[in-house]
Amino acid sequence: MMPLTPLRIGISSCLLGETVRYDGGHKRDRFLVDTLGRYVEWVPVCPELEVGMGVPRESLRLLRSAGGTRLVAIKSRQDYTRVMQKWVRARLADLAKESLCGYVLKSRSPSCGMERVPIYDENGVPAKKGIGAFAGPLLERFPHLPVEEEGRLHDPKLRENFIERVFARNRLLSLFAGRWKTRNVVEFHTHHKLQLMSHSPKDYRQLGLLVATIKQEPRRVFRDQYESGFMTALRKKATRGRHANVLQHAAGYVREGIDSSSRQELSSVIEDFRQGLVPLIVPITLLRHHVRQLKVAYLENQHYLSPHPKELMLRNHV
Repeated sequence: MMPLTPLRIGISSCLLGETVRYDGGHKRDRFLVDTLGRYVEWVPVCPELEVGMGVPRESLRLLRSAGGTRLVAIKSRQDYTRVMQKWVRARLADLAKESLCGYVLKSRSPSCGMERVPIYDENGVPAKKGIGAFAGPLLERFPHLPVEEEGRLHDPKLRENFIERVFARNRLLSLFAGRWKTRNVVEFHTHHKLQLMSHSPKDYRQLGLLVATIKQEPRRVFRDQYESGFMTALRKKATRGRHANVLQHAAGYVREGIDSSSRQELSSVIEDFRQGLVPLIVPITLLRHHVRQLKVAYLENQHYLSPHPKELMLRNHV
């Protein structure tokens, strides 16, 4: 396998415990800092501080007007829309050079909120349907970048999907970082087969057709198309049924090498998972045991069996 590039994730600075909020406080997130932080290089960003507002500062809000949504200070009504837009263009250009694998935003922030940010009308009545002044351009500039809010990451399934995509994107960026060859792409695609199948069998097949015609497209065009398809597929939530189907498929590679009671045990555990009786880590652990014992090279190279560090315990929820 190809060596990985550093795994960099952009993040709202306050989530790291930096005292950059309007009131001089922070919103340190224990999971991000203490757990995930062991595996990543954070790229902290605070739009309001970096645009020159200082700490402490007036709190801001999004305001709906005839000319569109504006970013204004609540008390003084000072309009920061244009200065923020100018700063955002420059900051996104810098972030494009960072080879980011993901981004974590501060929820409900008028600059960083990804969804349901209150937008106020002229009478001060809010409607929760906005997006932050920085978050919006970020999502538009990097459509295939895994992006989440820290609040949504408290949901085990959303957390698992986000972090799985982050590590997969790191491998993808590593693939295309150097002078890649066709065999490198074929190997990468093969090693991600089961992972892609657990998210979207249809997208996996479409990517396979793309890889088969790799020499018919300019390298840059192929890279962009594969990245788009790969990240789009992983963004789709892996279902319990698709996981079970993938596990049964993988079990087919070890059944001939184990005895009947072990085969029955493996099938039973996979079915228990399908029924929601045990977490995914249970059949995965048993399957990995047989793979190690039998030295099944095809499965040893499948990222599905170990898509991210086990210490994150992302597959331990039912």
